[in-house]
Amino acid sequence: MTKMSTTDEGGVVVVRAGYDALGDSPTNYRREPVEAHPPLDYPPYKSTQLRFPKQPLVYLPHTVTEITGPQLSGAVGLRASDCDLTVQGAGEPLGERIIVSGHVYDTEGKPLRDTLVEVWQANASGRYAHKWDRWAAPLDPNFKGAGRCVTDADGRYEFTSIRPGAYPWGNHYNAWRPAHIHFSLLGRAFTQRLVTQMYFPGDPFFPFDPIFNSVRDERARERMVSSFNIHETRPNWAQAFNFDIYLRGPAATPFEESF
Repeated sequence: MTKMSTTDEGGVVVVRAGYDALGDSPTNYRREPVEAHPPLDYPPYKSTQLRFPKQPLVYLPHTVTEITGPQLSGAVGLRASDCDLTVQGAGEPLGERIIVSGHVYDTEGKPLRDTLVEVWQANASGRYAHKWDRWAAPLDPNFKGAGRCVTDADGRYEFTSIRPGAYPWGNHYNAWRPAHIHFSLLGRAFTQRLVTQMYFPGDPFFPFDPIFNSVRDERARERMVSSFNIHETRPNWAQAFNFDIYLRGPAATPFEESF
C-alpha cells in the first residue's frame, strides 16, 4: 500500500505517492547520462588518476539482492542526538547554527521513508575531527561533525548542525574546497546507495573547485547546491537550508562514483 503525502513548494501544493517497499520494486534501473555524474578519471582532480579503474567496468545483471533494499527502520539504533550535531559534546560548538532538511525521492519522484541518511562535515573553521586533517585551523572539542537519521513517513530528514568552513586541500596551488556537507544514504535497493556533497548558495570557490566542476552538466551541479529558506529559519536560533535528494531519474542528485 502506498502513502500519499503533500508538500507546499513555493505556494503550490504537490501530492506524491509514497513508496511501498514490498510492492513497488522495479526489475532494473536505467543508467543516468555520463555528464550528470563525476567521471572516474578527472585530471583536474589529481588523485582520481591514482585510483580510477584501468580496465573497462564490468556491469553485472541486477538480481534480487540488488533490487530488494535494506529495511532500516528500527534496526540502526538511532539516538535523539544523532541528528543534532550541536549537542554531541560537553558544550555548544562554535559557529553559525544551521538546520538542513529535505526529502529523499526515488526515480518516480516518490518519497522514500525509512531511508538511512548519514552526514559528515568539517567544523566552522574548516577542519575535520580526523587524525589526518592537520592544517592550521582550530579543532572544536564540542563538534564531532557526524550525524545520521532515518527519513520519516513522508521521506523527510532534518539535521541541526554548524555551517562548515572552507579549507585548503593541496590539489593545486592555492586550492580551497567550498563549504560543504557530505551525504551518504541508501534508497530502496543496495544499487541506490548515494554519496554526494551538499554545497551552500553563492560560494565564491565554485569556479575554482575541480570536485564541484567534475560534474560537467551545469544543471546537475545546481542540484548539489542547497537553497536558503527564510520560512524554516528559526528566529534567534538557526538559519535553514533545504536540500532534496533524488536517487535516480532525470532529476538525480550527482553521486560520487570516483571517491
